[in-house]
Amino acid sequence: MKDRTFGFLLTLPALALLSAVVLYPLVGSLTTSLFDQSLVLPGRSFAGLANFTEVLGRQFWPTLRNTLVFTAGATVAPVVIGMALALALNTRLRGRAVLRGLFLLPWVIPGVVVSFVWLWIFNANYGLLNGILTSTHLIDEPIVWLGSPGTAMAAVIVAKTWASFPWIMVMLLAGLQTVPEALHEAAALDGAGSVNRFWHVTLPHLRGVLGIVVLLEVIWNLQHFDMIYVLTHGGPAGSTTTFAVAVYDTAFKAFDLGQASALGALWLVLILGLTIVYVRFSERGERA
Repeated sequence: MKDRTFGFLLTLPALALLSAVVLYPLVGSLTTSLFDQSLVLPGRSFAGLANFTEVLGRQFWPTLRNTLVFTAGATVAPVVIGMALALALNTRLRGRAVLRGLFLLPWVIPGVVVSFVWLWIFNANYGLLNGILTSTHLIDEPIVWLGSPGTAMAAVIVAKTWASFPWIMVMLLAGLQTVPEALHEAAALDGAGSVNRFWHVTLPHLRGVLGIVVLLEVIWNLQHFDMIYVLTHGGPAGSTTTFAVAVYDTAFKAFDLGQASALGALWLVLILGLTIVYVRFSERGERA
């Protein structure tokens, strides 16, 4: 048996599993997007691109805006916090080993549990946040954080940031420990302050790690569902309805599989573009 044939046979079980779990549902979903099909009624009729036209005219653009706002906020905030904590824990800080372990706790807690914790924190009647702000006289009356279109998205981003920053901190901390100390010492001898050393010594060495972290966070946030759904169910008034929530609601609340599949196909194109960027970035980093 030729080596190429033998290698193909070795990968055949994995390819079969991948086809059953990924490829078959994907093809089925793309096919369903071309039909008028209900989740509760039998049969379906060919609709062509009517589902895409309906979704693009009614649902796509507000959902895209909410998704991009959530993705941007839930990516930038944890990256900034993770970078700050990584820089702090990379110094000779007393008790830094214990702090590293404590900061990892939000990351290991399941997303649904984190959502219920923040659901209690943001509660308008007995929530911790309103209690602190009221007792310190920063607000006169409780704020309905998750029930107002002006604050719901910010609240969801805060909760997602709390759950995301630990892994970013760990990744950046690992990158910081590869920066040669001799470079910092040489820059300090040349008169560079801490800010200049960060911009011209530390950050260039973290560019590869930081790029991977940001791209992964963007891809994951574009697909995020559980925390948004538990906290707001996509409300109020659709202000936190992202693609993940919209596809779920269209399929399992409106029972319209055709439009849900069309929306999912458009969502797939967006994620696929970012995935290609991620792969290209990874390949460039490996060549470097």
